[in-house]
Amino acid sequence: MRVLVTGATGFIGRRLVPQLLAANVEIVSLAFDDGAEMQSTFTTESASNLDIDVIQVDLRQSDATSKAVTLVSPKKVVHLAAAGVANPEIEPDIALDHNVHGTLNLISACFQNKDLETPPQQFITIRTPGESKPSNGYVASKAAAWSFCQMFARRYGWPIVGAMIFQAYGPGQPSHTFVQAALRSALAGQDFVMTSGVQSRDWIFLNDVTDGLVAILDKDLQPGKSVELGTGRGTTLLDVAELAYQLVGRGGRPLIGALPDRTGEDIEVVADVARTGELLGWRPQITLEQGLQLLLEDISGRAQRKTAGGGRLS
Repeated sequence: MRVLVTGATGFIGRRLVPQLLAANVEIVSLAFDDGAEMQSTFTTESASNLDIDVIQVDLRQSDATSKAVTLVSPKKVVHLAAAGVANPEIEPDIALDHNVHGTLNLISACFQNKDLETPPQQFITIRTPGESKPSNGYVASKAAAWSFCQMFARRYGWPIVGAMIFQAYGPGQPSHTFVQAALRSALAGQDFVMTSGVQSRDWIFLNDVTDGLVAILDKDLQPGKSVELGTGRGTTLLDVAELAYQLVGRGGRPLIGALPDRTGEDIEVVADVARTGELLGWRPQITLEQGLQLLLEDISGRAQRKTAGGGRLS
């Protein structure tokens, strides 16, 4: 089975692609290199390490996207790439350009492409929590993109489905993201500046996320259906930070309220995993404490390798 993946070298893609390759799935990736803050930006090294075919294309260019999809002729599509994942305060015009227009161009290339002999049997697009009440440009653009996806699914029956990924964390995530930053401060024995920490989020480890995506690929879901990938449990940011310091035990502490809370955010965001389990037969396996411990080991291991190699930990 040939699967087209965008964002293959992003945080989730770097875990998903090797997992699919191990299952004898043929992967082709559409990669961007336009200077934008995109999950899918490739380097020669990252592409060769993944051992996949790569086609350089900017999804904002409809003709180029159609030609690339025609060349690949995928059976299924996993659309991971997005602008603003690690920077939700992205400018609205940039978010619209990449996340809405780029997604629409990719969908058109898959289902309105006269040169494509057979349309994909499944198109998975990644969603983000909070789309019903957007509080920043990134979430608003994802909500708009999903609205178009639902329209296409309902009107034309195109096999477009959504995967709403909740508060994912794990190895390879940018160092400024919450869990990474808290663990790195704890490892350094430094205080961690943070907001009030009352916000409750559904924290899901990277391995569980990719297992969920593989489960979706194995199912014939109704067009327009969306599933939620989370744990079904909410944990406040403060509790996560305090757990990180407990696991490390090197001193320092979270500085509660040192940063202002983001305005407009929901206080609690939790996935409906019971419904997801019914649809996919999938449930998360890694607890928050286990996930933090795995991430801690990864960060420590990277630091040791950098030290041994004379480099710096990014």
